[in-house]
Amino acid sequence: MSGKLLPAPDALIGLRLDMALSKMLGISRAKAGDLIRDNHARLLNRKVHKATILQPGDVVEVEESAHQSAAEPVSEEMTVAYEDDDVVVVNKPVGVAAHASPGWDGPTVLGTLLDRGVHITALGAQGRQGIVSRLDAGTSGLMLVCKSDLAYKEMRKQFASHEVVKIYHALVQGHLQQDKATIEAPIGRARVSDFRFTVTPAGKEAVTHWDVLERLSEATLVKVNLETGRTHQIRVHFSSIGHPLVGDHMYGANPVLAERLGLERQWLHATHLEFRHPRTKIWTKVDSAYPPDLSDSLTLLRQESAAKLSE
Repeated sequence: MSGKLLPAPDALIGLRLDMALSKMLGISRAKAGDLIRDNHARLLNRKVHKATILQPGDVVEVEESAHQSAAEPVSEEMTVAYEDDDVVVVNKPVGVAAHASPGWDGPTVLGTLLDRGVHITALGAQGRQGIVSRLDAGTSGLMLVCKSDLAYKEMRKQFASHEVVKIYHALVQGHLQQDKATIEAPIGRARVSDFRFTVTPAGKEAVTHWDVLERLSEATLVKVNLETGRTHQIRVHFSSIGHPLVGDHMYGANPVLAERLGLERQWLHATHLEFRHPRTKIWTKVDSAYPPDLSDSLTLLRQESAAKLSE
């Protein structure tokens, strides 16, 4: 076998080969394991398996065709909102998943960071190293990834104890009667689909706090503070009270309104993140502006609302 030769980076010495290869190629650990199993990736001059530990001086050989087919797409639009030696907070665009998963062949936050040469801790589930919280692929905004082992251990504790402040802005259909309220309703998988979630007594505890920011003719802009972090929590909770997110067809949004606003996904953005820095203990705050698709659709709705008021 001949192919691309990749000297083992010093930062990856001591890692399992499948883990190191995933970081070197920007692919999931599972895909790296497949390459090793099928003999499309190996170490020069010694026999290996996926659990082989990378040593100083090792050179990884990867078949060129295998490397090309294994490479995952990356996001050119993803920007960094904050970074130091312990954590990186990215501005995740819509259409980018947090990490690789079955059925997803698009770009990921983890794959994009690895492709850019960002060192990520090896701690975490297979293919999800460094990730302590996620955003849906259809949701944009701030997402934190851990670079150091210390950060991963500390930030997991902070997220688990609800110490991290996660603020979202959402545009929900209709007129919310209250100016602020809390939705407390357990969330679990819906029986009708593996991809949908619903409010169910058998679900996990979920708490969503919201405040009205702006009332418009057909929708309400709200600030949302998540106390818990269940999958699709904001989308499910607002749909459960009869106010699905604008553009969220999966949970009952009006497709006519979304089309009129030029919106191709749910109107939801993670705008603000506050956490105690894992090393310095300094309270750290990061903000993110609306991306163009959300900003443009909101501007259009404001114009329509103003026109109706003047009639």
